[in-house]
Amino acid sequence: MEKQHNRGQDGAGLANIKLDMPPGTRYISRHRSVDQKPIQDLFSYVNNRFKILEEESPEKLKDTAWLKQNEAFTGEVFLGHLRYGTYGKNKVENCHPFLRQNNWMTRNLVLAGNFNMTNVDQLFGLLVDIGQHPKEKSDTVTILEKIGHYLDEENQRLFEKYKSLGYSYQEISEQIAKNMNIQNILKNSAVDWDGGYAMAGMIGHGDAFVLRDPSGIRPAFWFENDEYAVVASERPVIQTAFNLKWEDIQEVKPGHALIIPKVGESSEVLVREPLPEAQCSFERIYFSRGTDKDIYQERLELGRLVTPKVLEAIDYDMKNTVFSFIPNTAEMAYYGMLKATEDYLDTVKVKKLKALNPGADDQEIKDILAMRTRVDKIMVKDAKLRTFITQDDARDDMVAHVYDITYGSIKRNEDNIVVLDDSIVRGTTLRQSVLRILDRLEPKMIVVVSSAPQIRYPDCYGIDMAKMGDFIAFQAAVSLIKERGMEKLLDEVYQKCLKQMELPNDQMVNCVKEIYEPFTEDEISERIAQLLKHSDVNAEVKIIYQSISGLHQACPGNKGDWYFSGNYPTPGGNKVVNKAYINYIEGKNERAY
Repeated sequence: MEKQHNRGQDGAGLANIKLDMPPGTRYISRHRSVDQKPIQDLFSYVNNRFKILEEESPEKLKDTAWLKQNEAFTGEVFLGHLRYGTYGKNKVENCHPFLRQNNWMTRNLVLAGNFNMTNVDQLFGLLVDIGQHPKEKSDTVTILEKIGHYLDEENQRLFEKYKSLGYSYQEISEQIAKNMNIQNILKNSAVDWDGGYAMAGMIGHGDAFVLRDPSGIRPAFWFENDEYAVVASERPVIQTAFNLKWEDIQEVKPGHALIIPKVGESSEVLVREPLPEAQCSFERIYFSRGTDKDIYQERLELGRLVTPKVLEAIDYDMKNTVFSFIPNTAEMAYYGMLKATEDYLDTVKVKKLKALNPGADDQEIKDILAMRTRVDKIMVKDAKLRTFITQDDARDDMVAHVYDITYGSIKRNEDNIVVLDDSIVRGTTLRQSVLRILDRLEPKMIVVVSSAPQIRYPDCYGIDMAKMGDFIAFQAAVSLIKERGMEKLLDEVYQKCLKQMELPNDQMVNCVKEIYEPFTEDEISERIAQLLKHSDVNAEVKIIYQSISGLHQACPGNKGDWYFSGNYPTPGGNKVVNKAYINYIEGKNERAY
């Protein structure tokens, strides 16, 4: 969990199941925290009881049978989760794992995951239709209750089967635990789901599962040997925690569930027929750890591929340009950019060396060979905070205090500054903080480079960027539309989106694409630069984005690009983008699903 803290800083939760406990003893432990340092707080809570025990009864600390009988979190099956709160209140009740309790051991369900469902209303209605009364309308509770319903049905099916065969009630419970068909439970539960998900569950008797969506939108990796089975959202955390090689670790197949039984080997089983692969590319650019073997190379390539645009923007003036990066997640792409600029300078050196007279002195040659990319750590991040995945009400206050600069790192009014960012979503941090701080150095020009393409459309599968008005690329397009007297287009798209909402999900199309069609990518980028340049900033400001083709070239295994292209992998995505636009036009500051 500590190695995956990049995936959530707002909360943490841990659950544990003890195997083969006698009746009358607790066998499920759970604790969640929304402390400022939730992982530390969580494990302090878990470990404090053992510290006290070590002081008072050290002999009991070595007695595993006694510990399992008497102390929480001493079982064999663990499920941990980290939360980032881009939506919803940051309360402990919002933290996973969630627990569905029952007096029958095999009907208890613990669930956690990285997922968003686009059709929560439909799923909620299905639960009501089968007679349930869910306590709230959220995708987490809805999914928990849907799986719980079919878990109950599987229990009942097996109960009736073994009762008819003459088994006693106690024997029936044992047979249910041994013969439960988790594959069928998940198949029945997931048939109507529309979204991106990687979810993990534990059943009270000790069986566990991890389920991945049929498009492979959300990631999940696993490893098993004779001693343990482990599943995580990222491959390198398993490598580090268990000292494994990357090739030892497998990826859960899209549409499949990894079933980890209480007894026996794990198996991958089909739950939903896989759809065309649409692994989230934003995972690779921003969200995942750059220490993964493939992600490291992909981020290097993202930096390399955007470099030609950067060189053009600075008019190839490498002598008077300083390169840097913000935030820390952009560091890998930054190295790729530096390698590309060095390659460019090598071609310049070759030309200059060839142009020298045969009698050129050593100093002339040394001056050419000394040409280097100028690099400096211009921006310094004072706080280890990720403003992008912070709740809306706290983000604006945070961005003004996160960064500072290294003074004296450039020549005033002569140098250009190029700073690489991994993505530009809202532009809030740039406008309110970064550009104004960089301008204190008095550069001639500031070039902000995004290793990701322009984020134009909402996400509804996990990263959870749901409001059209938040995107600086959308603001730029609307600004251009109004400037050019094309306001009629805004209403035409609105009317089309309203008509789309009358159609079944699988017949919907993304009408919001029409907002961007009149403009080139460069026109959008230029307008974004104008919108983000605060009146206090004196330097010229340019914004450069990765191209979508460059993204696909750098990340060939992650084809999910709906943020940038508007091509959603599930029908619910088209519904969400149309609804998000309707909300924007109607002035509703709310989520579109």
